[in-house]
Amino acid sequence: MKKNKVLLIGWDAADWKVIGPLLAKGQMPALKKLIDRGVYGNMSTMNPPYSPMLWSSVATGKTPDKHGVLGFIELMPDKKGIRPVTANSRKAKAIWNILHHKGFKSNLVGWWPSFPAEPINGVVVSDKFQKVNKDPNKKNPIAKGTIHPESFTEQLKDLRMFPYEITEAHILPCIPKAAKINQETDKGLESFAKILAENTSVHAAATNLIRTTEWDFTAVYYDLIDHFCHAFMRFHPPKQKHIPEEAFDIYKDAVVSSYRIQDMMLARKMELVDEDTTIIVMSDHGFESGVNRLAKMPKYPAAPALEHRQFGMFVAAGPNIKKNEKIFGLGLIDVAPTILHMFGLPIGKDMDGKVALDIFKEPTQPQYIDSWETVEGDFGQLHTTEETSPLDDQETMQQLVDLGYIEKPDEKIETAILKTTCDLKHNLARVFLGKKDFEKAKNILLELVTDTYPVYTKAELEKLPENQVKRQNLKENDSVIDVIPFYMDLLSIALLEKNFDKAAQYLKQLRDLDRNFEVNTLLSEAKILLGTGKTQQALTLLKAVESKNPSAEIWHQMGKIQVQLQHYNDAKMSFEKALEIEIDRAKFHQSLADVLIRLNDYETAAEHALTAIELVKYFPEAHYTLGEALEKLGDLENAKMAYETAAKLKPATHYRAEQAIENVADKLKNPSEFKDKTDFKYRDNQIVIVSGLPRSGTSLMMQMLDAGGVSVLTDANRTPDISNPKGYFEYDPVMSLHKDNSWLGLAQNKSVKVVAPLLKYLDPKYRYKVIFMNRDLTEVIKSQQKMIGKNPDVLPVKLLENFKKHLNQIENWKDKEPGVELIYINYTDALNNPIETVSKVTKFIGQDLNVTKMAACVDKSLYRNKN
Repeated sequence: MKKNKVLLIGWDAADWKVIGPLLAKGQMPALKKLIDRGVYGNMSTMNPPYSPMLWSSVATGKTPDKHGVLGFIELMPDKKGIRPVTANSRKAKAIWNILHHKGFKSNLVGWWPSFPAEPINGVVVSDKFQKVNKDPNKKNPIAKGTIHPESFTEQLKDLRMFPYEITEAHILPCIPKAAKINQETDKGLESFAKILAENTSVHAAATNLIRTTEWDFTAVYYDLIDHFCHAFMRFHPPKQKHIPEEAFDIYKDAVVSSYRIQDMMLARKMELVDEDTTIIVMSDHGFESGVNRLAKMPKYPAAPALEHRQFGMFVAAGPNIKKNEKIFGLGLIDVAPTILHMFGLPIGKDMDGKVALDIFKEPTQPQYIDSWETVEGDFGQLHTTEETSPLDDQETMQQLVDLGYIEKPDEKIETAILKTTCDLKHNLARVFLGKKDFEKAKNILLELVTDTYPVYTKAELEKLPENQVKRQNLKENDSVIDVIPFYMDLLSIALLEKNFDKAAQYLKQLRDLDRNFEVNTLLSEAKILLGTGKTQQALTLLKAVESKNPSAEIWHQMGKIQVQLQHYNDAKMSFEKALEIEIDRAKFHQSLADVLIRLNDYETAAEHALTAIELVKYFPEAHYTLGEALEKLGDLENAKMAYETAAKLKPATHYRAEQAIENVADKLKNPSEFKDKTDFKYRDNQIVIVSGLPRSGTSLMMQMLDAGGVSVLTDANRTPDISNPKGYFEYDPVMSLHKDNSWLGLAQNKSVKVVAPLLKYLDPKYRYKVIFMNRDLTEVIKSQQKMIGKNPDVLPVKLLENFKKHLNQIENWKDKEPGVELIYINYTDALNNPIETVSKVTKFIGQDLNVTKMAACVDKSLYRNKN
């Protein structure tokens, strides 16, 4: 009986945006063949998108805070130096460790990081294998720990390719006009040769092991596409304005060539395996290839990672894999649990990923274990920390410097160690930020900004590379640690937590540190203005930014503001503009879906909500919006499922979704009777809100409820007066509802008065019965004018228009909030037909009230400001 195998192939930075056109032209036939007999889809990345961290998450099914790989470099074991990241940083068991424990054989080639090679059952060719000296006059021995078992060194040593072995036969298919390059000033060919040689070495070792060894699992990692993109993406069509025509003409095909080379390598591996082998090809992130390409690299640690896109690619084909089907919602952390499941092994409950059951023709229920980390036995792990000479890692360090992932290490070793320590802490903070664990992220960042760091002396500055000094505007006595990135993340957290005062402090701090950040932080400034109620100022600022530096995020923020202003058609246009720039941003599709519901275009809204879910499966807001659209379309069963999914995915209780589920359940139970979100049903712990514009009859309604037997939440601080001789029934905390609504729990099973403009600040966790008092607006304004001592016959037109706007907004607000049920009561009806009015109110509240006492509250002599 044949044994199923799994071949995992990593293409760093491979992106569907480039792959799609190549597939259409028939230029990636191997990948096309794999797609036709398998599944394909997006692969969402994580924060921060640094490759060693991401590929370690692929291998372990865990986020970097758990697996321990936190950057491109690490401290030496003796804490007296730094080096490129090694397998020693990984503290969690990888797929191959677990397979080793269960008696399976694995091959691992080029994985980043995998040096020193782990002693697993199988062969490990670590990421140090392909790193060779570009100088043909220097020897290139294979360092101890590069290959396990060491006996395979002899078999594999001659498979390495050297940059100086690259010839025009390799170059011209990729760079046809290479002869025009001035190699004294342009190092493009040097980069090309190094990248191609290294990846050819990886490929040669991988195909050799696939062909000559017995194995159950093989994993191969290539950085070809990623490194070609960092080197040549700026020349990729369409041509950017700042790129010289001649350079564009020379290098425009380079990026595409990297994909075609990878496809040829894939074709060879496909030839070497049988049909019982499941092949997975995936990338850890994408790479910006369109209008979002950076014209200038900003000052930021590992800034080249800003060129990465949030979605990579995923393709799988094999015996139990669906055929030619698109799948959705995959993340990097799902790969390890899915592969373990393929081998019939349990998934660690401490793994962050899930088994991608959608890819299987005949899925089986996953089995679980508390944690593989606590299982004792042989897992083929490293037991000794490999000591390496810093000289051994010079080539690798230099490549990281050349790619821009790290600064050239400081000559002063203490400074280099300090910078590395800060970078690793910062990366950990960003991991927590990506996981929305803001408290842990903040603690690390605050520690980083409050630490006292040494400063540069004049002599030290003179030793630094000129471009570093210039880029960072370094001067004598400047700190050796750049704290700007820490403040940027603190600012992001403050905005996410809606702590706008703190956000304003961090914004000021950033701009004090570097005036250049005035431009870079305008979007943050707009968010602060928006959060503090300065909506129009925020919109004006964003429009100014958009005219100078348009971006999808600017259009998205403008759309959100327009939604707040209830300018729904403008918001629709803004969200559509954002999607024109970035079509695969899930939050843009969800925002557009939400505004289309307000515009009664439910079908298109459902389509965009589904697209958002296809892009990011675990997106509770998108599932909720889909539920809203389906409910409006009358598809109640599926609406209920969408709401239930939203409630399940939200880490905290999703109150709106829970209430929406109740509403839909009521509709399904009584389809012929149920007209709105309620048909006068009592809700446990409901809060009765009496609302309207000031002087619209709210006090009369509060009197009625009090007389009828509904408990009233009031502090009686405002005493009766000539304007309201029977009392106001107000509660002082209501006035600050927009700042603090935490007291609303006190109002459960009671009534409380809330003026119309404050209704939108009610906490959605509660159920509300809103009795909204309507009164002729002219009468309302006359009564208000008289109350404050102004001439009641002079009507302020602007105030009248504002009141009309508030009343129009109430209907939209009610429609959006599943926990809100609302009836309108006309003030004159309450005066002229009190029995009919209180009967309507009693039925709405769903309780037996004293109708006679309620009707007796009416005193027509107080109706003094008639129109």
